Amino acid sequence: MSTLYWETHGPADGEVVLMCSGLGGSAGYWAPQVPALVEAGYRVVLYDQRGTGRSLQPLKADYRIEDMAADVLALLEQAGARQCHFVGHALGGLVGLQLALDAPAALASLALINAWAQPNPHSARCFEARLALLDHAGPRAYVQAQPIFLYPASWAALHAERVDQEVEHALEHFPGAATLRARIGALRRFDVSDRLAQVITPTLVSVALDDVLVPATCSAQLARAIAGSVYHAVPHGAHAHNITDAPAFNRALLSFLARLR
Repeated sequence: MSTLYWETHGPADGEVVLMCSGLGGSAGYWAPQVPALVEAGYRVVLYDQRGTGRSLQPLKADYRIEDMAADVLALLEQAGARQCHFVGHALGGLVGLQLALDAPAALASLALINAWAQPNPHSARCFEARLALLDHAGPRAYVQAQPIFLYPASWAALHAERVDQEVEHALEHFPGAATLRARIGALRRFDVSDRLAQVITPTLVSVALDDVLVPATCSAQLARAIAGSVYHAVPHGAHAHNITDAPAFNRALLSFLARLR
């Protein structure tokens, strides 16, 4: 298994918080969270997922969430960590759920941001539209549409220059259509809805009620089915609310982690 790009922040002896981003796969997604976690004494591990960013490499056509979970276990070993607090956004949350089911000893806790347990028709429609853009209009159209699914319209308009920079960065580091199809295929096949009661890891479920990509009811399902989970909902912030309202999300995450210390 090829080595992935990864980095650490914070004290070497701190409890490990491993952060797993969504479809984009980038370590840089978590920039709004790192300073708060480091200040609280955690050792933060970030990585570029296989096939993305600085971990570019071909993916097999039947790439699975289980393969992504295996990468996390290998990364923990490389980092010299027996266990981690796992924070996953969207696709990253699916990786966390897979680990909680198949390798629970590796997780001290699990935080799920706008994640889901099974496919739903609305998100499927969104992914079909994005793939159609890629097929018929090319990579620029695909990445131009990405902020529509990530951010509230008001936030994107207010931060237009930042969004433009993100679009250009995404285009410059575009992983290729085959990689995107493999990663989207993996998340669309994921279904652990009948296994959620088996999750015993302390879990935070964080959701923005105005997410236009993943219905908020998906997070509500997770919170109901995972015994003892903490449910954190914000009315506004959309799919990437840990970015668009980072202070509120950081407070919720740090409060959740503090209870486990």
